Amino acid sequence: MARYEISVGARRSVFAPGGRNDGMVDDVDRTVLHALQEDARNTSSGDIAERTGTSDSTVRKRIQRLEREGIVKGYSAEIDYREAGYPLRMLLFCTASITERGDLLDEVLAIDGVVAVQELVTGDENLLVTVVGESDSDVTAAAQALLDLGLTVSDEVLMRSHETTPFDGFDPDD
Repeated sequence: MARYEISVGARRSVFAPGGRNDGMVDDVDRTVLHALQEDARNTSSGDIAERTGTSDSTVRKRIQRLEREGIVKGYSAEIDYREAGYPLRMLLFCTASITERGDLLDEVLAIDGVVAVQELVTGDENLLVTVVGESDSDVTAAAQALLDLGLTVSDEVLMRSHETTPFDGFDPDD
């Protein structure tokens, strides 16, 4: 059974400037975020309302606002690629020019087999690309596509597992 997870921005006491609300992320927001990270698929707004001591409609409005403001970026299934027939998951540490790395993210994500890319801001290796494949040739093809984009692949790491947990900063019980 697939587990569902939610992508959220970093914990901040205020929203970032540039069109976002300048109000505080309060305890209700944090509880909503924690509940969604635990199990967004099976947790109703009524369940969250019980946790927060608010109404069902208040929780729905909070979720809509958090989505609209980009705090909640989306909902996705967490896939066990090995069980799905794709036993190789590689982390490719890449180097791009600092001025181009952010502009390359969409192109990197468009490469067959790439399931994630992270922009790193320190060190020479400034992009971390996750590639999934059935065989070495799948990973090699993805690595070649990265090279064709002008990136340098400086290291490859075979990943066995990847587990996540809700951010404890959103846990109302901590």
